[in-house]
Amino acid sequence: MGSNKEIDAIKFKKGGLAAEVEELSGENVFACYQCGTCSAGCPFIDDMDLGPDEAIRYVMLDRKEVLNSNTIWMCASCYTCAERCPRDLNITKIMEALRQIVLRKKIDRTKVVKFSNKEKETIPQLAFVSLFRKNVG
Repeated sequence: MGSNKEIDAIKFKKGGLAAEVEELSGENVFACYQCGTCSAGCPFIDDMDLGPDEAIRYVMLDRKEVLNSNTIWMCASCYTCAERCPRDLNITKIMEALRQIVLRKKIDRTKVVKFSNKEKETIPQLAFVSLFRKNVG
């Protein structure tokens, strides 16, 4: 996980990251007991710097570094994690909430015009969709 000055500048009150994720997603991250089932079933786990369970743990601990992770952008919203979660958490909604926190701060992590054609072919479409949502409105 790299550092990003814009994300580092985001301020949350104690417990604020978890509260904002809960408000945006409707999911209680504290219901997660860190079994790892979500990470075990994730088809993109090899490309993530944090597993979905680790990302949730970062939210629980109020560690905004999770907003710098590529995990929230690699999530393909396939719902495998949500289907397998023994606590019935919809982790896909949590990942979308984390993306929304970044996008609502108007932080542009990507410059599409700088991508090579090879990169454009391999980057998950969801990353582009989120980027366009941010830029269009």
